[in-house]
Amino acid sequence: MAVTESVAEGAHGGARAVHEGILRRQSARESAARTYARALPIVPVRARGLTIEGADGRRYLDCLSGAGTLALGHNHPVVLEAIRRVLESGAPLSVLDLATPVKDAFITELFRTLPPGLADRARVQFCGPAGTDAVEAAFKLVRAATGRTGMLAFTGAYHGMTSGALAASGGAGDVRVARLPYPQDYRCPFGVGGPTGAELAARWTESLLDDPKSGVPLPAGMILEPVQGEGGVIPAPDDWLRRIRQITADRSVPLIADEIQTGVGRTGSFWGVGHSGVTPDVMVLSKAIGGSLPLAVVVYRDDLDVWQPGAHAGTFRGNQLAMAAGTATLAHVRENGLAERAAALGTRMLSQLRQLQSEFPCVGDVRGRGLMIGVELVDPEGDGTGPGQSPSADDHRGALSGLEPTRTPRPADPELAQAVQRECLHRGLIVELGGRHDSVVRLLPPLTISDEQAAAVLDRLTDAVAVAARHQQDRGRRQRQQDGPAQGTG
Repeated sequence: MAVTESVAEGAHGGARAVHEGILRRQSARESAARTYARALPIVPVRARGLTIEGADGRRYLDCLSGAGTLALGHNHPVVLEAIRRVLESGAPLSVLDLATPVKDAFITELFRTLPPGLADRARVQFCGPAGTDAVEAAFKLVRAATGRTGMLAFTGAYHGMTSGALAASGGAGDVRVARLPYPQDYRCPFGVGGPTGAELAARWTESLLDDPKSGVPLPAGMILEPVQGEGGVIPAPDDWLRRIRQITADRSVPLIADEIQTGVGRTGSFWGVGHSGVTPDVMVLSKAIGGSLPLAVVVYRDDLDVWQPGAHAGTFRGNQLAMAAGTATLAHVRENGLAERAAALGTRMLSQLRQLQSEFPCVGDVRGRGLMIGVELVDPEGDGTGPGQSPSADDHRGALSGLEPTRTPRPADPELAQAVQRECLHRGLIVELGGRHDSVVRLLPPLTISDEQAAAVLDRLTDAVAVAARHQQDRGRRQRQQDGPAQGTG
C-alpha cells in the first residue's frame, strides 16, 4: 500500500511540475495583454461537454465556454463527426470565397434560423474569422449603403478589439461614435429603472436624432446587443428594443444587432432579438456559429448589398472545418430545442441565484436571460463613493418629479468579485468576470448542461460567495477594530 501511495504521489507531483512549468513559460513568453490566463491559472489538456481536465489532473466545470463560443460544450460528438467527415473527404480546408458543398450547407442551415422578415431577403458576407471583423464589415456596409459616416452605440457596449469596434464599445478612449443610454434596472442612468427608465432612454435617443442642434447628424447605423455581455449581463427590455426598432426604421437608420455572444440559443431564443420579435437590418454573428472554430459573418437585407467586388474580404473567410462544425451546431441546437431548454433552465437558475440576495448583502443584483447569467457583487457597507456610485447617488435617485426610484445600488466591489472567482476555481468551477467595474460574476455554460450539472454549478458558486463574503466581513471587522483606537485618541 505504501508503495502504491508513493507511486501515486509521484505521478501527482510530476503532473503538478508539468502544470507549473507550462504556466511559468507562458508568463515568461506570452504578451502582457493576456487576460483569462491571469485569473485562471489552469492548463487544459482534455475536455468534454461541461468538464475540463487540467495538466495537474484536476477537473473543472467550465462556465466560461470560450466566452460563449461552445454552445454544445467541449468536443461534442456531432461537431467532431462533422469535422472528421470533411477531413476524411479530401475536401480543401480553405477556399477563400469559392462556393463549396460545405459552405452551401452552412448558409442553408443559417438562413433556416434567421428572424422572420430577414431570411427571405438576406445576403451573407463572410469576413475575417473573429466577431470584431464582422462588426467592422457591418460598419463599412451601412456607411456605403447610406452615404453617411456616423454610428450610434450604447453605454456599456462591447463589440470587439479592432479600432472601429472599440470606438463603438463602452471603453472607447477616442470617441468617434455617439453614445446612447442603455436601459437597466440596478444602475439605471436616470435613477428610476424599470419601464420608466427604458422609456426615458428611448426618448433620449429620439431627441438626439431629431434635434438639429444635438450635434449628432443622422448616422449610417446603430449597433446594439440584445443582452450586453461584457457590460455586465444586462438584457434589453423587449418594449424598449421594439421602440428602438421603430425609431431607426422611421429615420432610415439601419439597425445592427450584435448577436456574437447572444446567438445560437444562448438567451433562450435562437437569436437574442427573438424575444422582442424585432427584425434588424443587419446581424453580426460569430462565436457559436463556428461550432468552436473561428468563423464570423454579416447577414443583412438585400437592399443594403452595395458592395463592390473586393470591398471587404479576408483570407480565412473560407474555413471549411468551421463551416462544417457550425452547420452541425446550428442544426443540433435547432432540432433538439436547446434554445427552449436554455430558457427554462436559465429561469430556474436565476430564481435560485436570486435567493443569494436575501442571504448575502454583498449580492447586489442577479440578472440575465437564458444561460447568460450575471451576479453583481457590491460593498453592502459602502458609503456611496466607491466604483459605480457617485457620492450623491442616494440623494438624487427618484428625484425626478413623479418617478418612483428603484432600489439603491451599492458600490461595485471588484475585489470581492475576484475573490469569488478564486474560490470558484478552488472548488473546480470556471467563471468569468465582467461588468462596468469587473464586479459581475458571469455564467455562460454550454446549452447541453444537465440539471445535475447546473445544480453542482450553483452549489459551488453559492459556497464561493459565502466564503468570500465571510472573509470580507472579517476584514471589515479587523479594519474597524484598528480604526477604533485611532479615532478615540484623535
